[in-house]
Amino acid sequence: MGSRYGGLKQMDPMGPNGETVLDYSVFDAIRAGFGRVVFIIREDFADAFKQGVGARFADSIQVDYAFQRLDDLPEGFSVPAGRSKPWGTSHAIRAAREIVKEPFAVINADDFYGQNAYECAAKFLTNPPAENGVAHYAMVGYPLENTLSDHGDVNRGICKHDAADLLTEVEEYVEILRESDGVVRGQALDGQRREITEGTPVSMNFWAFTPCFFDHIESEFTDFLKARGTEEKSECYIPTVVDSLIRAGKADCKVLETTSHWFGVTYPADKPHVVHSIQNLIDSGEYPSPLA
Repeated sequence: MGSRYGGLKQMDPMGPNGETVLDYSVFDAIRAGFGRVVFIIREDFADAFKQGVGARFADSIQVDYAFQRLDDLPEGFSVPAGRSKPWGTSHAIRAAREIVKEPFAVINADDFYGQNAYECAAKFLTNPPAENGVAHYAMVGYPLENTLSDHGDVNRGICKHDAADLLTEVEEYVEILRESDGVVRGQALDGQRREITEGTPVSMNFWAFTPCFFDHIESEFTDFLKARGTEEKSECYIPTVVDSLIRAGKADCKVLETTSHWFGVTYPADKPHVVHSIQNLIDSGEYPSPLA
């Protein structure tokens, strides 16, 4: 919704020829071997999005759309009075449950993940481990210090993993920022602010899932609604769902190391950094200009 950015940052030009961050994401996905893109959007700006964004990819990759609707809930649940905010990233993925039937990656449309990140995800999805009662998922991880904004707080999934690079815990923190004493702190879901080590790997919502994740979402989202469905602003986050599945022994999640650098726009003042970073990648030969 771009509430902190002040508009639809997914459609804001960042490249030298008017390219959006999403243009570079789809470009990277195509050259990594992905054959289809599903845009999960709000239905109220579907026409503008299809004309302004989706149409640009029609000749290079299969394009489909799914709509995240506030009232798209499991049977027996309804939208509480006064609620206008969507139900979060897990609910967004759930919107594509009828049209995605193959292994898939999930990204944020306004984050620049880098070419190698897509290659890592594609490699995992092309040769996933056999599922013997346990689903195998993956996420691309970035060090926290490389994902902060100089212009305000951010939300991140804070991760821990074992010696085999399997995720052991992921917790969603909000309002993360470097405070006046130089220490990075964020607010956990229990409401407490805690110090976070800068090198801690974080989820930037770049995930690799098999189709059974939709069944897992349905179960976890239903439990979420039972516990917090009457709240006006509660959200069901992907990291929270993955963490619950890991704790229950229903899934594991590989943390994929990437050589790519992440950058994104949360606030308007972040835009010059993104524009400069993209130009540097063009100058180094990683991307053509204009983007093919």
